Amino acid sequence: MFMHNKRLQYTVRVAEPNPALASLLLEQFGGPDGELAAAMRYFTQGLGEFDPGRKDLLLDIATEELSHLEVIGSIVAMLNKGVKAQLSEAAMEEADLYMAINAGGDSHTQSLLYGGGPALTNSSGVPWTAAYVDTKGDPTCDLRSNIAAESRAKIVYERLINITDDPGIKEALGFLMTREIAHQKSFEKALYSIEDNFPPGKLPGIVKYANMYVNTSQGEGDMEGPWNTGEQWERVDDLNATLPADGGDGLASVTLDEKTDAVVKKLAARTLSDPAQDPETGADLGAGPGAGKISEEDLGGAKDIADATAQAKAI
Repeated sequence: MFMHNKRLQYTVRVAEPNPALASLLLEQFGGPDGELAAAMRYFTQGLGEFDPGRKDLLLDIATEELSHLEVIGSIVAMLNKGVKAQLSEAAMEEADLYMAINAGGDSHTQSLLYGGGPALTNSSGVPWTAAYVDTKGDPTCDLRSNIAAESRAKIVYERLINITDDPGIKEALGFLMTREIAHQKSFEKALYSIEDNFPPGKLPGIVKYANMYVNTSQGEGDMEGPWNTGEQWERVDDLNATLPADGGDGLASVTLDEKTDAVVKKLAARTLSDPAQDPETGADLGAGPGAGKISEEDLGGAKDIADATAQAKAI
């Protein structure tokens, strides 16, 4: 059961309306790393959690994220308060009103469709979606995802702080940013309170593949470090000599019954390409300057290679 306390977790003080800034702040209202996504992520994890400690942690933070959603939504509403009234009452000249609702970003959409209230969209007007909730039901997997989500949210708050000079908004965003740090610390403690928390899940990895580092991007810029060299790693540099990793031929195959095999061969025969043919194509027939090499035969109006080359040089 929820009960709402009308006092915000952090006091919102907005110096003056700014619809463009309101539009950008919606990133933390209805965006993928915003407060609603965080609340729903942690609620779904908490409701399905068997461990009483993690369950309590997740439901605590999920509920706090809703209070953060309220703080962000209140800032957005205050930033849009002036233009909302002007638009609703038609109290400005048409040109001035047009300028006010098109202050920047997605501000016109916020004003016209949502009346200046906080909308469940990101800063570009994309509606919030449950696809932002990436709960998997494995505590080590979900806690790592939560740690990453808090990190991303912290960075977004930093960027939002950097684009406003309103001291009250800076303070409120600084509070929210810092709570992301606190949540990350809690999630990390919960993760490392699980013995043998890596790799995620129950099944162990196959040792020879778990120790393999495959140097697939080779050339200038190759670097060595603890992520790819040392006793922990068996580094693969010569891909042709060492892959496929299982020692097989590297080809895909499937065992078919006799009837299905006959049908597959019939399909292959019907769709067989003839590499000995070089047919005239629509590209040849319509070729002009810049088409590249085409058929040497001048059939149906097609230009030959010499003509195409001469035209290209003339341009």
